[in-house]
Amino acid sequence: MNSVVKSIAAAIPKVNREGYPFVAIAAGLTLVASFIWSPLAWILFGLTIWVVAFFRDPPRVTPVAPGLVIAPADGRVSQIGPAVPPPELDLGHEGWIRVSIFMNVFNCHVNRAPVGGRITRIAYKPGKFLNAELDKASEHNERNGLVIATDDRPGAGVTIGVVQIAGLVARRIVSWAKEGETIAPGDRFGMIRFGSRLDVYMPAGTVPLVAIGQTTIAGETVLADLSRPGSGHEVVRVS
Repeated sequence: MNSVVKSIAAAIPKVNREGYPFVAIAAGLTLVASFIWSPLAWILFGLTIWVVAFFRDPPRVTPVAPGLVIAPADGRVSQIGPAVPPPELDLGHEGWIRVSIFMNVFNCHVNRAPVGGRITRIAYKPGKFLNAELDKASEHNERNGLVIATDDRPGAGVTIGVVQIAGLVARRIVSWAKEGETIAPGDRFGMIRFGSRLDVYMPAGTVPLVAIGQTTIAGETVLADLSRPGSGHEVVRVS
């Protein structure tokens, strides 16, 4: 019996601390509604389950080979191509390669570092709340960007930008990272509530190993391999 309980407990991911107040409020409303009108209580119970699922924070197994750029978010690759990073990141005007990952309200929203290194810059910019899938959301929406300088291991020694972008529903960007600190690949650095997008900026010439429409897993999916420039391709097979 104990093994069954342990198996069930292991299958249920923990809730990130950012979700504690929301889970408590939803559960409290459900309890109150149970004394007033049971149909409403069942609706609120379903909402409570969704809130718990939204703030889930499962463990991830992160590849740590030199040069790998890992997906910072669960979601769907919505855009790939050259783009100029937000000016507040001070990364210049050269065409970087951007991979955008759109998170819907059912995705896990804990964001993880795409590479390891030192955080040289954190820049927050207030803005609008347009649909995060739109290209102009990168320019007009509320956002928070990190610049990470990787170390001098083979295939490393480059700079990567990662930007949290608020969406149509998202109204709160949370960042736990601090400028000047060192972060490891796959480390949690923040989250966005509720539904949003992450942009990853990689050096010009980087060939992404993902394709538009592909599902990514934060801390696990490899976006690119900088140690082998030009070795990847964007041809995929849908099956």
